This record gives sequence, structure tokens and C-alpha cells, in this order.
Amino acid sequence: MDRPHILLTNDDGIESVGFVALYDALSEVADVTAVAPADDQSAVGRKMSHRVDVTEHELGYAIEGTPADCTVVGLESLCPDADMVVAGCNKGANLGAYVLGRSGTVSAAVEAAFFDVPAIAASLYIPAGDVPWQEAATEPEAFREATDATTYLVENALEAGVFEQAEYLNVNAPLPGHDPAPMQVTRPSTMYEMTAEHDAENGHITLTDNVWTRMRNDDIPDPDGTDRRAIVDGKVSVSPLTAPHTTERHESLDGLATAYRR
Repeated sequence: MDRPHILLTNDDGIESVGFVALYDALSEVADVTAVAPADDQSAVGRKMSHRVDVTEHELGYAIEGTPADCTVVGLESLCPDADMVVAGCNKGANLGAYVLGRSGTVSAAVEAAFFDVPAIAASLYIPAGDVPWQEAATEPEAFREATDATTYLVENALEAGVFEQAEYLNVNAPLPGHDPAPMQVTRPSTMYEMTAEHDAENGHITLTDNVWTRMRNDDIPDPDGTDRRAIVDGKVSVSPLTAPHTTERHESLDGLATAYRR
């Protein structure tokens, strides 16, 4: 098989350590064109712009826009011959069903699915500890498990027929350890523990995702086979996913629609 052409994007920005680490790793096995946000676009979901500024960059193109913008302008204009879109490597895990729509990294992969282009979203799990996550993973070596897993999938998933069923893969990898992390096929966790605490006296509401606290305390109910359980157990999580929302006919809703009168 010829070297695939990869459109590489992310949401942390084209200059981020994880992005450059993944660019370098994929360049060993593929022709890579970066089409990535010029600055941090974390957690913007599939936000879309009407017009974006484009600047040539040594890795490809820097886009004044969102990750979803990057996928569209890349596949439609800057590198329409791409065989696959890879988004990452994100600093911070993208775990759980509730996160998929928020993540800019995952959203870039979702956008590719609507072009019928296979995609992989890759993220690095930073466990809570004494060092704030912003100060962790500042060197390319920290992303080695993520870049190795993503490179392996880029080299093998297409030929193996993975994308005949899955439209994109959501990959989460742990920090490197003494031994290489095994890979596990997973499904997104359904655990959801967002809270909103109203401080009426000061006029604000604080939103907190308590899942991260529970992960730090190893207090998660996720069973084996879920993405969060795999990553906490030190494995590379790979979730095969589809992009369009599913629909199912309901007799009760059919009845309501039939009876609708104004």
C-alpha cells in the first residue's frame, strides 16, 4: 500500500507539543499535511465559522478557526486528496459519551465522517496529581503511547477494514510507563456527574465535572469494556464510533404526530 495522505488537525493549536509529536510520528509512515488552529480551540465542539484566515506554516497551514473548520477547509480546499483525518494529540483525555460533542479534537474527526473520510481522534490522559495538568506533558516523549497507538492504527486500520463499520476511532492513551500499554477496544462510558452550584450572594454558578475527582480517587463504577475503565487500568482505549445521530421509530410519537391538529 502506498503511503497514505493524512490531514492532521487538533484543538490545542498547531504549535502544541502533542500536535508536533504526532506530526513527527505520523510522518514516518504517511504524507502529513497540518491544517490546524493557529491557537487553542479546546472544547469548542463542532463550532463552525463562515470565513477563516489561513497562514502557511512549516507543517502545513495555520487556521484562524475551529477544529471543525480545519477539517472542512482541509478536505474541501487545502488537501482534498487526504485518505484520512487525524485529530490530536490532545493534551487531556476525551472520555465518556457526554464529552464527545464538546471536544474539539473529537469534533474534527466527526466532521470528517460526513465527508466519508475515515478519521482518528487521539488524546493523552493526564491523571490528577501533585502537578497541575497544564504543567504536565511538556515534552514529546510524554505522548509516546498516544503517538505509537495512533501510528499503528493509521498503518493498519484501513487495510483491515475497520472503517467499513466504524466512521471514526476515539483513541485515549496513558502516559508512558515501564512497559508498553496494551490496546483495548472500548465503548464510551455513560457516567455523568456534572454539578452546578449557585452562589446567589455573589451572583455566579460554578459548574464542576466530578468525574475527574472520582478518577483521581479510583472511585469509578465503569465496568470493563468502557473507555474510562481502560484508561484508568493503564490501557490504550480505542472506541469505534459512528457520526450521524441514530433514529428509531416510536409508535407513541407516530400517534402524537397523526393526532396533531392546530
